[in-house]
Amino acid sequence: MAKPAVIIVGADKGGVGKTTVSRTLLDYFAARRVPVRAFDTETPRGTLKRFHPEITSIVDLNQVPDQMKIFDTLNDSQVTVIDVRAGLLSPTLKSLRDIGFIDAARKNQVTLAVFHILGPSIASLNEIAETSAFVQDSKYFLVKNFINNTHFFEWDQATYDSYFHKVKNAVEITIPKLNEMACEQVELASVPFLTFIGNKGPHGEAATYSFVLLGYVRHWLGNVWGEYDRIKLSEIIGETEAKAIAV
Repeated sequence: MAKPAVIIVGADKGGVGKTTVSRTLLDYFAARRVPVRAFDTETPRGTLKRFHPEITSIVDLNQVPDQMKIFDTLNDSQVTVIDVRAGLLSPTLKSLRDIGFIDAARKNQVTLAVFHILGPSIASLNEIAETSAFVQDSKYFLVKNFINNTHFFEWDQATYDSYFHKVKNAVEITIPKLNEMACEQVELASVPFLTFIGNKGPHGEAATYSFVLLGYVRHWLGNVWGEYDRIKLSEIIGETEAKAIAV
């Protein structure tokens, strides 16, 4: 098995769609049959666990036993996705530095990728300054997530340079907007996006979702996965031969 990979999904601001991105990542790996597990830090009840209950555990990253639950067991799965609660991205990265995990990633013993979900304001850009000290030698992705109908202002070149260029090899990702009715239907179904487009219920039973809404979700998920293919996510986590289920 390839060296273990940890993907941190987070932001220091709430309401930017971190869990949605985490869900698309879990579906991406599931479709490629890559062993993946997830940790949801929205204690005591996590949204991610509602959609992926079999592979998701709820943890409190402020507690050392829960940190041990994650980082002492990395070899249990090829990929570990951590959906970080709003406001905890910088503290989480600091903890990873303190326990030596970032140093291990620098030494190529493990893979660390950070999906930093951006909001539309300058305050969200300011988060980059907080995280840049921790991710210089990691895979760092700046994610514009339009799922919540966010309208990003166009940063001028000087602003772009002053923030985005703080981190070597930072890469932008765009998560397109999903039709509101389709998004609502998936929320009501409480199933992964991949299960929804397979027209299945939470227990694998046949479902009768709208043909139109299925089409919107299928098209959207294909576009999201296209972004992950563009950044060569499979190669980053050490999986070069995985073949995806068609969407």
